[in-house]
Amino acid sequence: MRLYLVQHGKATPKEQDPDRPLTGVGQEEVEAVADFIHPLELQVGQLWHSGKTRAKQTAKILAHALTVAEGPSARKDLAPDDYVAPLRDELAATSEDTMIVGHVPFVSRLAALLVTGYESPPVVTFVNAGIVCLERTGDNRWRIEWIVTPDLLCD
Repeated sequence: MRLYLVQHGKATPKEQDPDRPLTGVGQEEVEAVADFIHPLELQVGQLWHSGKTRAKQTAKILAHALTVAEGPSARKDLAPDDYVAPLRDELAATSEDTMIVGHVPFVSRLAALLVTGYESPPVVTFVNAGIVCLERTGDNRWRIEWIVTPDLLCD
């Protein structure tokens, strides 16, 4: 099973727009990452996002670059400060590749918990619009398979 963890694209400051949609640059960076992964023909059973506007917009853009059986769909347990252990347990019970578009520190703590068994210290630095691919091995352990960030793709 593969798990794709994504930090949403760059968002408008809260003072400018409390809804915090993607900025123009944020949208461009997510689109660049989507264009990069499209030839990989990734297939996911679920594409979840936190429901916050910036995560929803990011998921919608990425969905066009994937084959998605179901989604994108909002989940209430993906907010920045939500507990990650329940999701770890849920992921242990599935074999479907999954993409989660969320927020730091949630995605950072989830990656650390899956890879090391502890929520900290971080095992990877997330950046806006970046994707971290984790793969579950046969012994139900996780490892970082690859990472793509917009700064690798954009001028």
